[in-house]
Amino acid sequence: MKAGRILAPKKLELSEVPVPQILNDGESLVNLQSWSICGSDIRDSYGPLFSEEKYPMQWGAHCHEAVGTITKSGSSDFLEGQRVIVLPSPAIPGESSDPGRGAGLLAEYVIGNHSRMIKIPSNGDPMEWVMCQPSGTVLYACQLLGTILGKNIMVLGQGAIGLSFTAILSRAGARKVIAVDRLDYRLDKAKELGATHVINYQNQDLEQSIKEINNGEYPDVTIEAAGHAEAFNTALKIVKPLGQILIFGKLLKDEQGTLATIETEHLLHHGATIINSSAVNSGDPTSHIKRMVELKKRGWWDPSTMITHNMNFSDIQKAYDMYENQDDNIIKVVLNQD
Repeated sequence: MKAGRILAPKKLELSEVPVPQILNDGESLVNLQSWSICGSDIRDSYGPLFSEEKYPMQWGAHCHEAVGTITKSGSSDFLEGQRVIVLPSPAIPGESSDPGRGAGLLAEYVIGNHSRMIKIPSNGDPMEWVMCQPSGTVLYACQLLGTILGKNIMVLGQGAIGLSFTAILSRAGARKVIAVDRLDYRLDKAKELGATHVINYQNQDLEQSIKEINNGEYPDVTIEAAGHAEAFNTALKIVKPLGQILIFGKLLKDEQGTLATIETEHLLHHGATIINSSAVNSGDPTSHIKRMVELKKRGWWDPSTMITHNMNFSDIQKAYDMYENQDDNIIKVVLNQD
């Protein structure tokens, strides 16, 4: 089978490697058919320039959104031929993994742990279902907010995660969903998915625009979905007193590699409740994705509408470069079997 890894800074390779083997009854061999690139894959591994000893990186470790079909199973709960979303197993520090087993999915075959697999319907293109994984994590985060009905909510960042917030919150009864980004094509997509207002923070004064939209008030809820320290501090600043701040994006460090600076005076002034969302560490990594699959099946919302680019698995280098550089109005790119 083919598997991918980061060979050197900004350089991916595909190589022929052995197909992994099932070791116990709680595992299945899955032939992956569609893979999606996430912003965290870029910022955690592909984007940064690491020291020489970090390369080559572990096989497949820079992909965690994938869909495939079970070809061999160790349990009657997951039968051969069943299509599934597969979640990678958590990485164990100090341990390496064979291709297709462990912390990454960038391979044609992987071992799926039954506690980390979600069944999906057999109808439709596999790539139609892969987006239920990231959008499912957003669904989990929205549930942490409690009542959404009638609230004014600002979403900072309109990549695939921010757009998922916009779509879910608007359908869950938010009074206003204000989408914020610097790219107009993303804001156009936000309007398509249900945003009541959009703000390009590079062209408009964000604080003034928010007050105009909310009759002089800040939002009840501010969501940080960009993963930047500037956005985090904006979330602290532009929120109603005693409101809620949901942190979803993983904060980037500054250029010196030190931790991002937090402007605590805004936090103290507003007294807002900060909610940190990490569905993968919730103790139940699959239920929220199952709910997203169910919602897509009944037509509540189809997260695959965020896919803008479709490429072959062999085009991984081009796909990762495009995603990092935000080329060609890209929102979400999916790789499919060659």
